[in-house]
Amino acid sequence: MFDLDGTLADVRHRLHLVRARPRDWDAFFAAAPADPPLAEGVRLALACARQCRLAYVTGRPESCRRATEEWLARQGLPAGPLLMRRDGDRRPARTVKPELLRSLAQEQCVTAVVDDDEQVCAAYEAAGFRVLHAPWMEPQPLLEYVQEREGRT
Repeated sequence: MFDLDGTLADVRHRLHLVRARPRDWDAFFAAAPADPPLAEGVRLALACARQCRLAYVTGRPESCRRATEEWLARQGLPAGPLLMRRDGDRRPARTVKPELLRSLAQEQCVTAVVDDDEQVCAAYEAAGFRVLHAPWMEPQPLLEYVQEREGRT
């Protein structure tokens, strides 16, 4: 199970869209297809795909599904379940993402989850999942804030 923003996708080029208030969430998510891949994350995902079926979990809203699936395909990543936040769900990522993962774990074995957000990683571990923290994109305080305080991405 791989996270997207900050693990596979480099979101830094679009953070300026949510730096000021009011935050421009429509533009922020519309710019996601232009995210550069994070080479370390993509390499790890491709290596894991040789042994396991990949799945993806993200705090992005469901309305971004098609663009997200197309982005994954452009990176050469295999198709797999894509778990996304329901549109309008503003709970913290540390709450939403483990819930999404538990739903998948009822149907399939989840070997490990890879995520960049330390709070999300701690929540996954508390839920009993094996976690690999993805430190290859330096922490982005704004990204952490909007994930955990505003329930976005």
